[in-house]
Amino acid sequence: MEITRVSIVGMGSLGLIFGSFLYDKLGSDYVEFIIDKERAQITDYGHRIINGKSYDFKVVSGEGVSKSQLIIFAVKSTSLESAIETVRKSVDESTTIISLMNGISSEKILGEAFGMDKILFATAEGMDPIRTERSLNYINMGYVFIGTDKEDENKRNRLNDLIRLFERTEFPYKVEKDVMHRLWSKFMLNVGVNQVIMMHEGTFETIQKEGPERDMMIKAMREVIALAEKEGIRVSEKDLEFYVGLVDSLNPRGMPSMRYDGLHRIKSEVEMFAGTVIEYGRKHNVPTPINQKIYDTIKLIESKY
Repeated sequence: MEITRVSIVGMGSLGLIFGSFLYDKLGSDYVEFIIDKERAQITDYGHRIINGKSYDFKVVSGEGVSKSQLIIFAVKSTSLESAIETVRKSVDESTTIISLMNGISSEKILGEAFGMDKILFATAEGMDPIRTERSLNYINMGYVFIGTDKEDENKRNRLNDLIRLFERTEFPYKVEKDVMHRLWSKFMLNVGVNQVIMMHEGTFETIQKEGPERDMMIKAMREVIALAEKEGIRVSEKDLEFYVGLVDSLNPRGMPSMRYDGLHRIKSEVEMFAGTVIEYGRKHNVPTPINQKIYDTIKLIESKY
């Protein structure tokens, strides 16, 4: 099936970066943001300024939504359950779903809601957004890795449909043969970068320079490497070095979404990051003291909101 329309859930940094790109390539009628009824009541909710360009995105909600060909989830883990209910009426048997969410669990949750036969695996890397409520600026757009969890005709067809869309629009993507390795590697990156920057109320510059913050980031990432090995996923020191290099290339003034949560006194994704590491540590009897310290510190910060 040729994918001609794209539905996006989430108007945060990732949703806006990739949504605006597809809007420019496909046209305003073929990219929509699915939002809940409460947000649909806000005047001009779809208006955003991205890298200085004005966009009036199509937003849809409620009973009148059409069935989606491709749904891209770009919400925080704390909003996933409500987002699933928001899009439920947009999904039918032909709908393909990808998640650009952080962590290693969203595909399983989406599969339980809609069927794993509809789910392709994806992860986004290399973005450096600076965002306000209605505007966003970035230097590096990043790219999306895509792949499947198993080889069968249905998954191959869905992946090929997605590749054709990305090729047609010159979307920045790469097909990943070992997509679980990529998801765990990105998880390792987020566990180190996102949490340490939030803890220290900083920007990417905080962990780009030598010092205790950078040391903590690397130690937190190494705890993920140890757990990935126990899960049969080969994440290595070479992967760590690659991702540290990637972070060092980002705009020093940029910051991850978790830092924006702290700035706006919103509960963060610490459960999905340090909480998941601690959970896997208990499962495999592997100590995770750095992530425990991060978890306790962020929970203390959030208790004061």
